[in-house]
Amino acid sequence: MNGAGFKPLVLDVDGTFLKTDLLWECFWSGLGHAPIATLRACLRHLGRRAALKQALALIAPVRTDLMPVNTEVADLALQSRVAGREVVLASGSDATLVRQLAANYGLSERVFASDGQVNLTGRNKAAALVEAYGEGGFDYAGNGAVDMAVWEKADNALVVGHVTSARLLAARGRNVVELSGIFNARGLIRALRPHQWVKNILLILPMIASHRFDLATLVPILWGIAAFSAAASSIYIVNDLLDLEADRLHPTKKNRPFAAGAVPIPVGMAAVAALWVVALGIAVALNAAFLGAVVLYMVTSLAYSLKLKRMRWVDVATLALLYTIRVVAGAAAGQVNVSIYMLIFIFPVFITLGCVKRLTELTLATSDERLPGRGYGRPDRGDLLNVAGLGTVGALLIFFLYSISEQGRLLYPTSWLLWVAMVPMALWLARMVLLGWYGKQDYDPIVFAMRDKFGIGILMITLSLMFWAAGLWSQWFGG
Repeated sequence: MNGAGFKPLVLDVDGTFLKTDLLWECFWSGLGHAPIATLRACLRHLGRRAALKQALALIAPVRTDLMPVNTEVADLALQSRVAGREVVLASGSDATLVRQLAANYGLSERVFASDGQVNLTGRNKAAALVEAYGEGGFDYAGNGAVDMAVWEKADNALVVGHVTSARLLAARGRNVVELSGIFNARGLIRALRPHQWVKNILLILPMIASHRFDLATLVPILWGIAAFSAAASSIYIVNDLLDLEADRLHPTKKNRPFAAGAVPIPVGMAAVAALWVVALGIAVALNAAFLGAVVLYMVTSLAYSLKLKRMRWVDVATLALLYTIRVVAGAAAGQVNVSIYMLIFIFPVFITLGCVKRLTELTLATSDERLPGRGYGRPDRGDLLNVAGLGTVGALLIFFLYSISEQGRLLYPTSWLLWVAMVPMALWLARMVLLGWYGKQDYDPIVFAMRDKFGIGILMITLSLMFWAAGLWSQWFGG
């Protein structure tokens, strides 16, 4: 019963009480855990939303207690409950999840939701609430134009965000209360992770290695960097959508835009589509080889997000492959020949850095349990350290073999200077491993390396020695 004669406060769930949408949460959780079953359900129930919602809820159950709530609406619900008022959830989402959510927050056991047959939105929801409470017998909070049918039957309309059609209610003299919405444009920019674009500077490596320092080579590579940045950002968004629950269990990743509900899931999906158009459009304009590299990167990244990142050791090898694809793409964009030695050399380097990434995460972990969504726990640190060491030794050995190869002697006549360059190179790799072991760097070693002044100094020394060995200093500055 409602205290003091208050009418029930009825809350929509998706985009109103929650800063997310249960249908899309189930869809992406399903893609992450059972992609084939999820896609099959979408095709089977195409056009039958109530049945689709029920099917997806069964495929991959989600934790509603971890989902972000709209603070203003949640505070209103709490105040209403304290005052003795019944707070009821009414949602187009599946009834199983809505009941679970109501129990999480101590709301009324009575809920109104889709049941696999009736999609409880718009007029269907309005009819159910009028049948239960009578016309004008409840207050209703919603966030979309579809809620107009319910607001028209409610006593007071609580509007979350900017809903243009809701202004018609105010014009009719109805009591309309506006609450803040959830979309944050800056959150979408954060979701693109522009700071990660620095990794795409790897596309320049083939130009440097082949000593092709001209605009005809550089300009298409810069376009290639733009394409890879768009492709990478699309994959970051997909990865975030697949990892919603794991991110919410993480001490820092829980603040990511989609996990925190700062950006609606459909907005992220639209952004992914737009980024794919940009990436593939640039790739088509460059050349077929670069297009192939972009497609390979995107397909491998999707496979990594869906499955491979959860597989012990396979994830590290895949990370190394993704970095290597960037180098191949740079060669394709600038139409530069890449030495097989270079590809063999950089792969163990990236294996080492992949191990560093996992070492950092495990060192900063708060328990010995496996990382959410990963195949490693703190006891694996020793094995990761050993593999990182093997990667470092392997990279240095391959670099030495390159220095005495025919191609190496042709590009670097003073080959002994390459041997000297191996000293700062080894120092840089060993330092990265140790920083990861002690948890003193960023979760992404490439991003950390691009900001690490001391490390950049070591790399500049290495590069200077290589330029000296190639005779480029005397060519550029005489002497």
